[in-house]
Amino acid sequence: MNKSLLNNKFVVTTPLYYVNDVPHIGSAYTTMIADVLIRFQRLQGNSALLITGTDEHGQKIQRTAEEKGVATQEHCDRIVQSFEALWEKLNIQYDRFSRTTASNHEAIVREFFQRVWDQGDIYLDQQQGWYCVSCEEFKEARELNEDKFCQIHPNKKAEWRDEENYFFRLSKYQSQLEEIYQNDPDFIQPASRRNEVLNFVNQGLKDFSISRVNLDWGFPVPTDPKHTIYVWFDALLGYVTALLEPDQEPNLENALAQWWPINLHLIGKDILRFHAVYWPAMLLAAKLPIPERVFGHGFLTKDGLKMGKSLGNTLDPFALVDKYGSDAVRYYFVKAIELGKDGDFNEHRFVEVLNADLAKNLGNLLNRTLGMLNKYCQGNGPQLTASDYPEDHPLKIIGKNLSQEVTKSYENLKFKQACEDILALANASNKYIDEGAPWSLFKQGKQAEIEYILYAVLESIRLSAYLLSPIIPNLSNDIYHQLGFDLDFNNKNQIGQKAIFAEHSQWGQLTANRNLNKARPIFSQLELSSGD
Repeated sequence: MNKSLLNNKFVVTTPLYYVNDVPHIGSAYTTMIADVLIRFQRLQGNSALLITGTDEHGQKIQRTAEEKGVATQEHCDRIVQSFEALWEKLNIQYDRFSRTTASNHEAIVREFFQRVWDQGDIYLDQQQGWYCVSCEEFKEARELNEDKFCQIHPNKKAEWRDEENYFFRLSKYQSQLEEIYQNDPDFIQPASRRNEVLNFVNQGLKDFSISRVNLDWGFPVPTDPKHTIYVWFDALLGYVTALLEPDQEPNLENALAQWWPINLHLIGKDILRFHAVYWPAMLLAAKLPIPERVFGHGFLTKDGLKMGKSLGNTLDPFALVDKYGSDAVRYYFVKAIELGKDGDFNEHRFVEVLNADLAKNLGNLLNRTLGMLNKYCQGNGPQLTASDYPEDHPLKIIGKNLSQEVTKSYENLKFKQACEDILALANASNKYIDEGAPWSLFKQGKQAEIEYILYAVLESIRLSAYLLSPIIPNLSNDIYHQLGFDLDFNNKNQIGQKAIFAEHSQWGQLTANRNLNKARPIFSQLELSSGD
C-alpha cells in the first residue's frame, strides 16, 4: 500500500505546462493518466486532489509573446484557455489549476526564497556558459553537440552567456539525496528513470543558477530586484501554491497544512532531473518534507517518428477527441501504451484496439446479452443472486479476485495490465455464452438454465464497467444505466464512498427483480476514413 493511503489522502500532479504554445498530445497524455489515477482513488473513497496548471514565466515565453506582437500576460491567458478547454474535452476532473503568474504564487515564492536564503544556501556568483532558452537552463558540454545544439532541442542553438547570477547550493545536498535514493528505491520510478538520475548524481552535483538579469518577465529576487527569479525555482513552487484554499492567506504554513507532501509527481522524462534532484534538494534546504514519488513517463511518437511541426506529423488532441470522443482517446493512450515506456500513436492501431476491446468485446457482449434477455426472458432480470453460483463457477472465479488484482495495478500505475485483466473477464463471458448457447436452451424450454447464464454474464459486464470507470467514465455510465443503476461516474461526490466501492467492486451485486433498460450499442465500431 502507498504510504499516503494510511491517512486516506492522495495528491497527484501533472507538470505545470509551459505556455509557449497550445497543449500538444504529450501534455494530454500525462493529464489523462493523472486523471485516471485520481478517479480510481476517489472511487475507493479516498480524499484525492489532482493538480495541474501552467508555468508562465521565463525568457522563452517573453520572446514568444513578442514574436506574436501581444503583451506577455495576454499571451499566457490565451494559452491557458486552450489548456482548460482541452482538459474539459478529455473529461479531466482536476481540482486545482495552478498558474505561476498568480499573485498568491508570488507570495509563496518570496517566502520560500527567504527560507533558503536564511539557510545560507543562496549566493551570488558569475555564470559563464552555453544557455538553452528552450530548456531555460545552462548546459554542460556533454549535453550539447559539437555545434552547440541542445540534445532536447536540436533545432535551437544554445546561446553563450556571461552574467552574474544567484546560485542555489545543490552540491551541499548530494549526500542527502543519495541517501534518499538508497533508502527509498521507489522514490523515482520506473527503474530506468531511477538509473538515469543515479548516473547523473554520481557524476557530482553542481550548484545551479536561480536568477537571471535583463529579464522583466518573472518575480524579482526579494534581496536584489535587479535579478529575476529563474523559472524552475519559481515554477516548482506552483505545486505548493495549488494547495492553498481560495480564501487563505498565501503563506507556506497554510499551503502545507492539509495536503503536503505530494504523493506523486507525474511528469515526462525530459524534466525528470528538475523533479527528482533539484526539487527535493530545494525542499531539504527549506526544511520541508519531500514528495513521496516521482514517475517519469516516456515520449510519444506518431507512426514511429518523433512528432514535430517541421515534419508535419503533429497530432492535434482537439481534433482527435472531436473525431473519436474522449473515452476512446483515453482508453487508447492508457491501455495501448505501457506507462514508463515510449509509446506510438498509429491511427490504424488506434481503431483496431478500440474496435477489439470496446466495440466487439465489451460493447457487443452487453448488447447481445441484453438482447437475449429481452427475447428469452421478456426483458426481466434473472431471479438470481451471487449465492446461486458455486465458488468454482468460471466467471465467479475470475470476478471474485478481479478487484484486488486491478486495485493493485491501478495503485502501481500498471494501467495496461488493469485493462487486460478486466477485458479477460469480458472475453471469458463471451466464451461462456457461446458454450452455454442460450438460443439452443430456449428451443429446449430450459428457462432456468438460460437465466443462469445471463445473470453471470450481466454481472461480469457490470463489474468490468465499474473497474474501467476511471478510464472510460462515459461508457461505464452507459453500461450501468442499461443495467438499471443510477450511479454517475463523473459525479465524484456520488461515487466517492468506501461503502459503494466495497460493494460494487465485488462480483455478484446484481439483485433479483432488477429493471433492466433497453439494449443499445455503447460503442459503435470505428472505421478509418479514406486518406487516414
